[in-house]
Amino acid sequence: MELIQLKNINKVYGSRNHPTYALHEINLNIHRGEMIAIMGPSGSGKSTLLNILGLIDSPTEGEYVLDGRPLAEIRKRSMHKTRNQMIGFVFQYFALLKDYSVLENVVLPLTYRKLRHKDRIAKAKRYIQKVGLEEHTYKTPDELSGGQQQRTAIARALVGEPELILADEPTGNLDRKTGGEIMSLLQQLHTEGKTIIIVTHDLEIAHKCDRIIELVDGTLIK
Repeated sequence: MELIQLKNINKVYGSRNHPTYALHEINLNIHRGEMIAIMGPSGSGKSTLLNILGLIDSPTEGEYVLDGRPLAEIRKRSMHKTRNQMIGFVFQYFALLKDYSVLENVVLPLTYRKLRHKDRIAKAKRYIQKVGLEEHTYKTPDELSGGQQQRTAIARALVGEPELILADEPTGNLDRKTGGEIMSLLQQLHTEGKTIIIVTHDLEIAHKCDRIIELVDGTLIK
């Protein structure tokens, strides 16, 4: 079953007379439970596409259907709520709050959920344990290695139990061994049924995915 449908997606900057296409006529279906790699040179539109998929940005033209709901319908009901409940984000530079502990960072996506405080804490601790960081629960990011920070970011992405995980160069700021550990964790989540989309420059990582999508100058070529 398709989780994502992109139909004739364009993202255009500049004026009508001098348009610049960040994305041009993107047509793409992603099935529930797939693990997809998005590749392409710098400036090819990878991050723009990921931001549209993550409801951070909107296409200029075309139709985006997420879990059977067109983007126009999602906007009417609540973009923020859909993003919070359906999508988890993992970034290259972790995007952790430096003055917050691992636990406080992980619990953040649950802030707006209708859960009691103790239930939010218990759930966050469960996902911290899942990524192997229980010994570091009360440490701040500057007390962690890069791999531990990325595991924290993955726990934060998972705690809301989203359908879709979007990872933008999740191993790009890590050494090879640690990057391999993070990729193994993402593969484990894939086997558990998560839909995962990874932006990467690393062919070795891409070949571990079900499919590779290649962008050049905003156009899907493969």
